[in-house]
Amino acid sequence: MTVSVDPVQNATPHNNKGDLFQSFNVEDFPVPGGRDEVWRFISLRRIRGLHNGKFAPAAKAQITVDAPESVRVEEVPISDERLKVAGGAVDRVSAQAWSSAETGVIVHLPADTELEQDITITVTGAGADVTTFGNILIESGTHAKGNVILRYAGSGTHADNVNWHLGEGSTVRAIVDAEWNEDTVHIGQQSILLERDSTLRHYVAAFGGEIVRITPRVKFAAPGGDAELNGVYFADPGQYIENRMLVDHSVPNCRSNVLYKGALQGDKQSSLPEARTCWVGDVLIRAEAKGTDTYETNRNLVLTDGARADAIPNLEIETGEIAGAGHAATVGRFDDEQLFYLRSRGIPEDEATRLIIRGFFNEVLNQIPVEQVREELIARVVGELERTNN
Repeated sequence: MTVSVDPVQNATPHNNKGDLFQSFNVEDFPVPGGRDEVWRFISLRRIRGLHNGKFAPAAKAQITVDAPESVRVEEVPISDERLKVAGGAVDRVSAQAWSSAETGVIVHLPADTELEQDITITVTGAGADVTTFGNILIESGTHAKGNVILRYAGSGTHADNVNWHLGEGSTVRAIVDAEWNEDTVHIGQQSILLERDSTLRHYVAAFGGEIVRITPRVKFAAPGGDAELNGVYFADPGQYIENRMLVDHSVPNCRSNVLYKGALQGDKQSSLPEARTCWVGDVLIRAEAKGTDTYETNRNLVLTDGARADAIPNLEIETGEIAGAGHAATVGRFDDEQLFYLRSRGIPEDEATRLIIRGFFNEVLNQIPVEQVREELIARVVGELERTNN
């Protein structure tokens, strides 16, 4: 008897989300449709042709790096193999960023050095009438330690790949701040590769932009890796914010923890689309990844009508010899009992609501290692809450 097997797209069979087809060439990916799993929550018609090549004229992304003298910063041809060390694109938009850019930027933290000054990388939009593409690699030498702040600002349509390669025994604390203007579309993939005994603390803050989609993908190259992915986001009418991640445990004795918190406020009277967020957390523990310890959590507060949050945790386990694994996700209003408690002690309802929501976000915000950034984000949350009550 002859058995026929239909190959998956691009003839790359895979059994899990860690084995998705990867490429640096946009032509290797079909134009996605709204029913495709990885695009089914986002409105493709709102991402300005990034998915099908019908985008506005391309311009070079404006990327600036403020770093200590010991940090090596290079602008290199896009063909430089070092840019690709953490992996390729897993969707057409990320591949478009590889295919459309002529150069990339490499930021290297020196080995055996603890940086006293933070590295700040700023990506500035080129305006509403053009499209920009960027490719950045942040790599840390053996036993390097440092903070990296990646800021997005301005207006435009932007797609990029931000790759991280952590050398053996190094520690990197990364803050990704999407502080775009409200008319911006940003689709970004972040591929992260951890070598033996390296530590990553990765924080994402998404408050700005019209459409923002950030997709970190973590892979451990050797035992002893420790990765924490943390995020905060706040969506208003007309905004869509998506955080979609994969943590791929493929080697023994690594740890990961994911904690994202978001809030939404809509307006049924607004002509803008409803405020919407989507969080998809995939954790894969392969058969060879014995001793894995992992947990992921997503919490969402819907503050008003006219808003929608989707929360989808996925945990795939191929071995029972692990230290622990679990996930949790919630979408709901804030706790009425907490509100009642505060009001019963003479605190006005508006102020009580602010206190509850600030406390909700503080679990993530208080972990951010750079005081100035932490204070900026707390002020941004306060500003969003002021808008809620006006």
